[in-house]
Amino acid sequence: MSEIERESMEFDVVIVGAGPAGLAAAIKLKQLNPELSVVVLEKGAEVGAHILSGAVVDPIGIDRLLPGWRNESEHPFKTRVNDDQFLVLGPAGSFRIPNFLMPPLMSNHGNYIVSLGNVCRWLAGHAEALGVEIYPGFAAADLIYGDNGAVIGVVTGDMGVERDGSHGPAFAPGMALLGKYVLIGEGVRGSLAKKLIAKYKLDEGHQPQKFGIGLKELWQVKPENHKPGLVQHSFGWPLGTQTGGGSFLYHLEDNLVAVGFVVHLNYKNPYIAPFEEFQRFKTHPAVRGTFEGGKRISYGARAITEGGWQSVPKLSFPGGALIGCSAGFVNVPRIKGSHNAVLSGMLAAEHVASAIAAGRSHDELLGYESAWRSSDIGKDLKKVRNVKPLWSRLGLFGVAIGGLDMWLNTLFGFSPFGTMKHSKPDYASLEPAAQHKKIAYPKPDGVLTFDRLSSVFLSNTNHEENQPIHLQVKDPDLQKKSEHDVYAGPSTRYCPAGVYEWVDGDGNAAADRMGIDVRFVINAQNCVHCKTCDIKDPNQNINWVPPQGGEGPVYPNM
Repeated sequence: MSEIERESMEFDVVIVGAGPAGLAAAIKLKQLNPELSVVVLEKGAEVGAHILSGAVVDPIGIDRLLPGWRNESEHPFKTRVNDDQFLVLGPAGSFRIPNFLMPPLMSNHGNYIVSLGNVCRWLAGHAEALGVEIYPGFAAADLIYGDNGAVIGVVTGDMGVERDGSHGPAFAPGMALLGKYVLIGEGVRGSLAKKLIAKYKLDEGHQPQKFGIGLKELWQVKPENHKPGLVQHSFGWPLGTQTGGGSFLYHLEDNLVAVGFVVHLNYKNPYIAPFEEFQRFKTHPAVRGTFEGGKRISYGARAITEGGWQSVPKLSFPGGALIGCSAGFVNVPRIKGSHNAVLSGMLAAEHVASAIAAGRSHDELLGYESAWRSSDIGKDLKKVRNVKPLWSRLGLFGVAIGGLDMWLNTLFGFSPFGTMKHSKPDYASLEPAAQHKKIAYPKPDGVLTFDRLSSVFLSNTNHEENQPIHLQVKDPDLQKKSEHDVYAGPSTRYCPAGVYEWVDGDGNAAADRMGIDVRFVINAQNCVHCKTCDIKDPNQNINWVPPQGGEGPVYPNM
């Protein structure tokens, strides 16, 4: 990229990602010092286009960022939680856990059911009113380093590059955006965050990050099936006792219901298909009635960080810091991260503003790194730090022990387990197909359950087909010998968008020359940017990088 002549722009602060963390950081910076020049890059076609979350939002972050927001005539927090239910599902029935048995931190009363995409659009309006420059449709493709090795800026992706890497007739080089500090808020498994963690060894001395894949649909349901303010979480069926995950069912305004399903990506059986598990979940007697006579209007998927307290890497690096889900601030049992994302953006902004006021630039924000664990972010994550390890080791029994552990942490501030470790990264948990049986999933009916391609259509996903494939297979031979031959091609199942296929090699000249009986096909145009392949491939042989800016899903109200 350095060989291409690029235009450059200089700012005080460059922020990558117009999610809750990036926008909160931008707003806070301008609140602290209106003279600061702040730019936010967003790879989606518009702010909120790539944002997908449940979402039930704890307003603690918004209350601190914009204290008077409740007095605004137009804001996205329209539905307050008024009914909170926790269910354990079996194949044919369910059991509701009494609310009084749940630790207080699990209560959702006082929280709001929202479209997080609309929250980000609203925050963007506040940011722009303060003078923040927001550039949607510009993916940050690489980092710029100074002579001393510090990050001094980012490069946006080139446009108009052909599949073979040549410059097409519409080629336009990306721009260099330079800043005194760079904040990375790309979300889960961001491509720049991956580079920074590796380069500066930010994960050294920390537990491996853990992940889940979250799938979500938005439905318009019949009025008689709509219960505004109802929040329902469940775990159990259809997943087995040793596969972690659960569901959510959130009743918003206007007869809208968000239904979602999360599968922890440390599962062992390569035949598990999270998308099909989600579809199967909707057929449960405790769930399916909600959707009778309704219409599915949107679909999407996104990876979720689940490592928590012990997996958060070092957040500061020379020239900037990680914020939001790039840092891994999701509270797994609460299925919430946006409140911590906002708080982390604000915390980072305070340290950046202070550093610039002191005449500093391109150094390390060690104050931010040392402050987060004693902040409300750290307090939130520390209480639940053992839930994920217990769940991973003991299955559903571990969930019960995790609940007791949360009570002890809440009441007495300690855990008999101390701080448990995560055994290994998620890709290393997958076992060879020979150790497992295939799973026969029912065919979709097109009314309640659906296939992947019709679902991707609802995500409004689009990619220019002639550009370089943004899902990079490092070693095609390894993909065949291991991912296909040993693990039976789990990419065809863990991908929620039908991106990957193993197809008969007959008739393909290149495959025939190499004696390959099957070949790996990547339908990159289907990609919804969930990053699951980057996380779960058993050999870490697939690398997700941003496509041309503005491409991917366009989520309305998700």
